[in-house]
Amino acid sequence: MTPWAATFPLPRLTLGVRIAEGRLAELALLPLETEVVRPRGRLAREVVEWLQRWLDDPFLPVGLPLGGDGSPFQRRVWSALREIPPGRVLTYGELARDLGSSPRAVGGACRTNPLPIVVPCHRVVSASGIGGYAGAVAGPRVAFKQWLLEREGCL
Repeated sequence: MTPWAATFPLPRLTLGVRIAEGRLAELALLPLETEVVRPRGRLAREVVEWLQRWLDDPFLPVGLPLGGDGSPFQRRVWSALREIPPGRVLTYGELARDLGSSPRAVGGACRTNPLPIVVPCHRVVSASGIGGYAGAVAGPRVAFKQWLLEREGCL
């Protein structure tokens, strides 16, 4: 049995939707060829409906109940990510300065973000390019980050 309450194919990859305790707990970045799982449950349907509307409007606000486990520092970084408006980017260094931290620590929190897109870690870039995405420095995940940034007019 699949651990996903739904899967949602996007360009370059598929999102796995996990619900826990009545909240969106994870949007996992899965291979594009992952089996499609129709939404199971009300919240999974709401997440998929939001993703469908978001495809038409990358500036669509998020109105979903969010979960996601993390350390206090990770949650602080993830909260700061949600404050970066669509169409804007910050470097890891800029965000680290704002948080009184280091770029490497910010990158680590971005890498472990359980809710990509909703918690927009793609809006944090390297000082010399777009940087990595979800622990990858090349391949489909970085191509997906580039697609996200292009959709928002950042590239």
